[in-house]
Amino acid sequence: MSESRIVHTALVTGASRGIGLGIAHRLASLGYSLTVTARDAERLDVVAAELRAAGAPEVVPVAGDMADEDAVRRLTQVHEDRLGPMKALILNAGVGTAGTVAEYPMKRFDKTLDVNLRAPFQLLQQCLPLLRKGAEADPGRGAKVIALASIAGVYAEHGLAVYGATKAALISLVQTLNAEESGNGVSATTIAPGYVDTDMSAWIHDRIPAEQMLEVNDIVEVAESLLRLSSRAVVPNIVMTRAGTDGLHA
Repeated sequence: MSESRIVHTALVTGASRGIGLGIAHRLASLGYSLTVTARDAERLDVVAAELRAAGAPEVVPVAGDMADEDAVRRLTQVHEDRLGPMKALILNAGVGTAGTVAEYPMKRFDKTLDVNLRAPFQLLQQCLPLLRKGAEADPGRGAKVIALASIAGVYAEHGLAVYGATKAALISLVQTLNAEESGNGVSATTIAPGYVDTDMSAWIHDRIPAEQMLEVNDIVEVAESLLRLSSRAVVPNIVMTRAGTDGLHA
């Protein structure tokens, strides 16, 4: 099948701001039809209009909380009903709060695990049939999963035990997915950046100014390059550090 006849569709979680919004805009400019999700329905409608204006042939906004299993289940069904096979799944939605092991509240622990690990796992299970169909339609490129992890999932950071543990688990999950599915044309990569200049990183501006953080576009450029790889290439994890650091110190 020629490149021009291949239907490019993607599902992007956490698409209303930050890295998810940046990747969604790039996908729209590349001609992808998109299912986008975030919790704020009004904001998501605004984003959907922006993405259509940016070039997306079709944009399906689906508001929902990734901690809600029913919402996650509905998301995949809506994508299948409206857009069909899937060429890319962008697992970007995440939560994280700082706290030591000694004092971290279990309620926040459960929420962090639900959003950062259970929801991506559920989405992978639900989306695999659609991703396999997307890979069958484009065997040269296959279908891609890009999951936003964190450098905290690679190197431990004081106060980020729970957040880092969920991201480490996500990195492991993606590596296992590759072992199981890359032979079917579905490959996955986690991107594990240091602090990126988004709302989620504002809490640490007193220690790391925004101008010293990675730019959202840095992550977007990496994501696009992964989508361009052939189905023969598997990149399990990419660690991105800030200039002037050694990686260990995120």
